[in-house]
Amino acid sequence: MPTARKAGGRSSSGDGGARRGRRRTGSGTPWLYLAPALVVIAGLLVYPIYQLGLISFLEYTQAQVSGGEPTTFQGLGNYRTLLADSQFWQVLLATVVFAAACVLATLTAGCALAVLLTRVRALPRLALMLAALGAWATPAITGSTVWVFLFDPDYGPANRLLGLGDFSWTYGRYSAFALVLLEVVWCSFPFVMVTVYAGIKAIPSEVLEAASLDGASQWRIWRSVTAPMLRPILVVVTIQSIIWDFKVFTQIYVMTNGGGIAGQNLVLNVYAYQKAFASSQYSLGSAIGVVMLLILLAVTLVYLRLLRRQGEEL
Repeated sequence: MPTARKAGGRSSSGDGGARRGRRRTGSGTPWLYLAPALVVIAGLLVYPIYQLGLISFLEYTQAQVSGGEPTTFQGLGNYRTLLADSQFWQVLLATVVFAAACVLATLTAGCALAVLLTRVRALPRLALMLAALGAWATPAITGSTVWVFLFDPDYGPANRLLGLGDFSWTYGRYSAFALVLLEVVWCSFPFVMVTVYAGIKAIPSEVLEAASLDGASQWRIWRSVTAPMLRPILVVVTIQSIIWDFKVFTQIYVMTNGGGIAGQNLVLNVYAYQKAFASSQYSLGSAIGVVMLLILLAVTLVYLRLLRRQGEEL
C-alpha cells in the first residue's frame, strides 16, 4: 500500500510538473503571434508620438527647420506659453462643447434608427441598412464637400427647400458649427445604429413582450427595459463617439475653409495644424497635439476599463 501511494504521488507530481511546463512553454505563444502587429504599431505610433513629445520641449520653428538657428531645449516653456494663451482655452471649450453636441446627436439618431429597424419589414430594413453603410463608407473629405454644395447659398438645393434664400451657413459661427455637426452625425450614426440594433436583437423577446403585455408604452419599454439592458453597449459607443468627435479635423477644415472667419470655428485639431504649418510654430503645434493625446488617452483608458468590465459580465 505505501508503495502504491508513492507511485501515485510520483504520478500526480509528474502530471503537475508537466502541466506547469506546458504553461511556461505556451505563455509566450500569444506574444509571438502579436509580434508582427506590435512592430507595425511601434513604427506607426510609438516613434511619431516620441517625436511629437520631443518637439514640444524644443524651440522648433522655420528657422530651426532650415538650419538658420540651432535648436534649443525649452522644457515646459511651450506648454506655459500655450496655457497662457486665451485663444487656446476658447478653442478647447469650443471643442468640448462641439464634441458633446455631436455625441449627443449621434447617439440620439443612431438609437432611434436602431429601434426603427426592429419595427419595419425586411425590405425597408435592408434599404435603411444599405443607406447607412453608404454614409459610413463615404470618405470624410468627400462627404464634407457634398454637404458644402448642398447648403451653398447660390447653387445648393437645401436653402431652396427650406426657404432660406441666399443664407450662408458658413458665415455665422453657430450656423457653421451646426452644418458641420450635421455632417459629422450623418457619417457617424451608422456605427451606433448597427451596434445598438445588434444589442436589441440579443435581448430575449419574452422580456419585451412581457413589458408590452403589462401595458407599457414604447418609450417606457425603451427607458425602463431596453436601455438598462443595453447599458454596456451604450457606454462603449458613447466613449468611442467621444474619441472620434473630439479629434474632428477634415469636416471643420473643409466646410469652414480652415476654421471659419477669423478662426471662429476652430477646434483643437485645426488649431494645432494652423500653429504648426500656417505659423511655422512646430513646437506649439506639437504641444497642442500632446495635450490632445493626454485627453484622449484618459478617455481611452476609461473605454478599455469598461470593455474589460463588460467582458467580465459576459
